[in-house]
Amino acid sequence: MTDNIYFFDSYALIEIILGNPNYKPYILSYIVTTKLNIFEVYNGLLRDVGKEEAEKFLEKYYQFVIDFNKEVIKKAAQLRINYKKRDISMTDCIGYVLAKILGIKFLTGDKEFKYFDNVEFIK
Repeated sequence: MTDNIYFFDSYALIEIILGNPNYKPYILSYIVTTKLNIFEVYNGLLRDVGKEEAEKFLEKYYQFVIDFNKEVIKKAAQLRINYKKRDISMTDCIGYVLAKILGIKFLTGDKEFKYFDNVEFIK
C-alpha cells in the first residue's frame, strides 16, 4: 500500500473544495482520479455555483486524471452487479477497482463504501 497517494472519488473532491476539515490531512496527498469523477464534480459546480468556479476546478484537478482499460471495465461492471442492492454508481465502481489495482486507498465519504476493504472512509 502506497502512503500519501489516494484515489479521490467525486465525494472526496467535493469535500476538499468545500473545505471539510476532516479532509485537511489529505490536501497534500497525491491525487489519482478519472475523467468520470472530474465530470461529476465539474457538472455539479457548473450547476450550483457557475462556470467560473467549475473552470477553476477543472484547471486545478484535471492533471490528476488517469485512464483505465478493458480489465477495469470488466471488474467494475461485475462489482456493480455484485452490489446492485447498494446502488453504487458506475463511476465509483471504476474508481474503486482502479484503486485496488494500483494498490492505493479509495478515499470517499460515500456510505456505500464504509465497510469495503481498501477504503479510507472520511465524513
